[in-house]
Amino acid sequence: MTRQGGAIHIARVVRKYKTKDGERRESVSHLLRRSYRESGVVRHETLGNVSALPEEALSALRATLAGDTLVAVGKGLELTRSLPHGHLAVVSVMANQLGLPDLLGPACRERDLAYALILARVVHPRPKLATTKWWADTTLAADLGLEGVSTDEVYAAMDWLGGRQAGIENALAKRHLGAAANPSGLAYFDLSSSWVEGTKNELAARGYSRDKKRGVAQIEYGLLTDRDGRPVAIEVFAGNTADPSAFISIVESVRTRFGLTRLTMVGDRGMITSARIRALRDDTNLGWLTCLRAPQIAQLAREGGPLQLSLFDETDLAEFTHPDYPDERLVACRNPFLAAERTRKRGELLAATEAAVATIITAVTSGQLRGADGIGLRLGRVINKWKMAKHFEVSITDTALEVTRRQAAIDAEAALDGIYVLRTTLREGEMDAPGVVAAYKDLAHVERDFRHIKVDDLTLRPIHHRLEARVRSHVFICMLAAYLVWHLREALAPLTFTDEHPPTRVNPVAPAVRSASASKKAATKHNGADEEVRGFRELLDHLATLSRNTMAVTTEAGSSFELLSTPTPTQRRVFELLGVAVPRRLT
Repeated sequence: MTRQGGAIHIARVVRKYKTKDGERRESVSHLLRRSYRESGVVRHETLGNVSALPEEALSALRATLAGDTLVAVGKGLELTRSLPHGHLAVVSVMANQLGLPDLLGPACRERDLAYALILARVVHPRPKLATTKWWADTTLAADLGLEGVSTDEVYAAMDWLGGRQAGIENALAKRHLGAAANPSGLAYFDLSSSWVEGTKNELAARGYSRDKKRGVAQIEYGLLTDRDGRPVAIEVFAGNTADPSAFISIVESVRTRFGLTRLTMVGDRGMITSARIRALRDDTNLGWLTCLRAPQIAQLAREGGPLQLSLFDETDLAEFTHPDYPDERLVACRNPFLAAERTRKRGELLAATEAAVATIITAVTSGQLRGADGIGLRLGRVINKWKMAKHFEVSITDTALEVTRRQAAIDAEAALDGIYVLRTTLREGEMDAPGVVAAYKDLAHVERDFRHIKVDDLTLRPIHHRLEARVRSHVFICMLAAYLVWHLREALAPLTFTDEHPPTRVNPVAPAVRSASASKKAATKHNGADEEVRGFRELLDHLATLSRNTMAVTTEAGSSFELLSTPTPTQRRVFELLGVAVPRRLT
C-alpha cells in the first residue's frame, strides 16, 4: 500500500465557514491522500474525494489501508472451540489475591495439579477422575498445561500436597490466629464426620454419625477456625474417635506445631469436657470457653445453689462463680424462645411415645402379648425411640404393663428449659459477660463451614479414597477450597443473599435476626443498587457462561485468535467487586 516511500490513508478535513446570514457552519470531507517525505518535509497528495461513500464503507476502507484483514459478516470466521471460563477466572483471581499458589509451595507440576484440584473443588466438586476429565472441557487444562493428566499424576500431586499440609497450616495459623490478626485470642474447633464408600478405607470405622447414616463406616475430621469462621487447619481421625480425643490432638497442634500458647479454645460441651479442661489447666497456658452439660446445670440449680430462676427476672443472663469451677467465670443465660421450643418439642415427643406404648398395652390387655420378657423386649423397641424413656415409670408382669409419666422429673427438666451456662477462663477485663455469650455463639460459623464443605459447595462426602494419606489429602483439599469459598462469599456478598450488615445484637441471648436490607434482597431478588442477586452456587454457574472462544480466520490458513464473550452486567460486576478486569487467562 506504499509508493515512493509514501503511505495512503483517508484524511478527515473539516472546513468552517459563515453563510451570508452570518450563521457558522462546517463541512466535512473525506479525502484519499498519499503522505510522503520530501527533503525532510512531510507532504500530502490528494488522490481523490471519497466523501460520498457511506460510513460503513469508509470504516472498511480505513481498516484495509491500515493493514487489517476484513471479512464479510457471517463469513471468514469460524468458532472452533468455546470453553467455560468465568467461574474459574473469579476463583483464580481470589486465590491469587490470597497468595494461595505461593502458599502451596514452589512452582512445579505437582503444585499445578494440586492447585487445579482446589479450583475444581470450588466450582465443580466431583470425584478426582471425573474432575480431571472435566478439566479438558474448561480453560483450566490449557492455562495450567494439564492436558492428558494421568491418574498416577493426580495421586502423586495429592501425596505431594499432603506432605506440605503442616507448613501450609502453620502459615494460615500465623495469618489468622496470631496476635496481630486475632486480638480477641479466640480459636474455634468442632468435629464432624462423613461416610465412606467401599470396605478398604484405612481410617473407616463405625461411630456416631453426624450425617445420620446408620450402619455405615465413616471417618471424622476436626476443623480449626478463627472467630469469623475462616478455616485454618483440619485433622482427620478414625471414624470411632470421640470428641475429647480429637480436641486433645488439635490442642497439641496449636501448642506445639503452631506455637500459639495464649489462645482461648472455644468448643461445645461434648468437645471440651471437664477431663479435657483439667488437661488444659495442667499442661498448657491455653484458656477455654465452653458450655456445661445438663447434669452440671441441674447441680447448680438445686436448692441453695447459685443458679436460681430468680436470676432471670430482669435480665436474660447472669454471671457468678462456684468453688467447683475455680479460676473460671460462669455465665448463665435463659433464652425464652428456646425454652418455648423445648417445651413444645418435649410435649410432642411424650405424646408420640405414649401413643406408641398404648398399642403394646392394648396387646397385653387383650392377651395377644404375654410374658414379662416378651413384653419388655417389645416395649424396649419403642419407648426410647425419641429418647423419652427417662420420663416414664415402667411396671411389667407376665400379664400386665403399666407405663406412667414421671411428672416430677419432667417438671424439673422443664424448669431449666432454655437455660445454658457457659464456663470460661476469660477475665472480665478481656471480655464482659455479653461478649462471652456472643463469642460462644460464634461457634455457628464453624457449623456453617461444615455445611459448605459437606453439602452446599464442596461435596466432601462420601469418601472414595482407600489409603489413609489420600483420605487426609482429600479432606485437606476440601479445607483449602473452603478457605477460598469463605473469602469469595465475603467479596461477592452484594450479589448474593448474604446478609452484608447483620444487626448488632442488643441482647446476645436473643436469636439472631436478619437486617432489613437482607430481607429485602430475599424478597425482591435485587440489592439496593437494583442489581440481580443469586445464591452463591447459582452465581458461579452464571459465571461459567462467560466463555473463552477460539476463532479461526478461514481466509488465512492457520490464523486464529482467542475472544472472550461479552460479560453480562452481573459478570462484569463480580470482577469489579474483586477490583480486576476479566482476565483472559488463569495464570
